[in-house]
Amino acid sequence: MATSKQKTARRTLTTAEQNDLPASKFAFPKERKEPLTDARHVRNAIARFNQVQGVSNAERDRAWKRIQAAAKRYGVDITAKSWHELVDDDKPRKR
Repeated sequence: MATSKQKTARRTLTTAEQNDLPASKFAFPKERKEPLTDARHVRNAIARFNQVQGVSNAERDRAWKRIQAAAKRYGVDITAKSWHELVDDDKPRKR
């Protein structure tokens, strides 16, 4: 049985909660994309990294550093050494 803390960790952020987050809690703060508030969100940010459109490679570099820091903070292992492994030719992959 999950404890209340575990239930909270698996809960999806509401729109209001996401809107209340400071920009520094997002992988892409200017776009407010991919919140990095817990391990589940960090894994999600990695999985969706290639779907974020309209950002420069410099923004991707900064987002990757934020994701790496959050992964370390929340104990998430990352197999990719660079965000370039998540995209083709520095362009987002289409699913």
